[in-house]
Amino acid sequence: MIKQDEMQGGIHIQELVDQMNMSIVNKGSDFDTALVGIKDVNRPALQLLGYFDYFDERRLQVIGMAEFKMLEGMESEERTSSFSNLFQYPIPALVVSRDLEVYPECLEMARRHRRTLLRTSDTTVVMTTRVIEYLTKTLAPTITRHGVLLDISGEGVLITGDSGVGKSEAAIELIMRGHRLVADDAVEIRRVADQLIGRAPELIRNYIELRGIGIIDLHQLLGMRAVQLESQIDLVVHLESWREDKFYDRFGLDEEHVNILGLPVPTTTIPVRPGRNLATIIEVAAMNNRHKKYGFNAAQKLAEELELHVQGG
Repeated sequence: MIKQDEMQGGIHIQELVDQMNMSIVNKGSDFDTALVGIKDVNRPALQLLGYFDYFDERRLQVIGMAEFKMLEGMESEERTSSFSNLFQYPIPALVVSRDLEVYPECLEMARRHRRTLLRTSDTTVVMTTRVIEYLTKTLAPTITRHGVLLDISGEGVLITGDSGVGKSEAAIELIMRGHRLVADDAVEIRRVADQLIGRAPELIRNYIELRGIGIIDLHQLLGMRAVQLESQIDLVVHLESWREDKFYDRFGLDEEHVNILGLPVPTTTIPVRPGRNLATIIEVAAMNNRHKKYGFNAAQKLAEELELHVQGG
């Protein structure tokens, strides 16, 4: 779960150590406060040779086999100078991959400059890939929206609307039909590249509130088939009380979108009144949205056929 200070500037080194199963060779003076806030890593071969132009000191630094072999060809004094120059910068940490030997000069300079030195058994490629993927997800822009998020046959559907309009009631019926709950009431939405990923806050994960019954733990009640950890958000369904003075689109020719974290998401408004089966309507909306993504738009096709019929008549 993202902490407040992580959202502002990055994640703590200790969390990265725990997630990546690294070992600590030397704790820097800023080990408990330093944050990794850049979604990338750097292999400092050029810096070890003295080239520091365009060097981003906020990145995690990684030494792999190529850097190790380059350092092997240096004299001890050269290695000492190289590591001293690198550790003069307030880097968050230097990681030695593949369980390679930590050069004595490296450890000596890390201690002298009070920089964090880590070690991992992963290969350089595996380690950098894991770190970049984790940082990309963890440092992604995040907001929280009120609503219910469901996975409906592979489509992530975010149901929004005023309290009491019937979001949770429609959700529970959809779950009983075999679809899965991701989040109820509060949905944490994270932008990862060009996708929106939603999940529930940890404290309320798997819970849903039904007026008249109370709080239900779906995982305990229905098992793993009823819940899902996270889902991409493909469609927003907004529920609102039926208004006689409002015109509701009956054909679906005008596609509407809502902006979430800079990305447009298809949205549809469903008016609620007694007798309407919201679960069925939402289920159909999800399937229709999937059809549109694959290039089939029923409303558009009908409009084209009607136009051809009129022209031919």
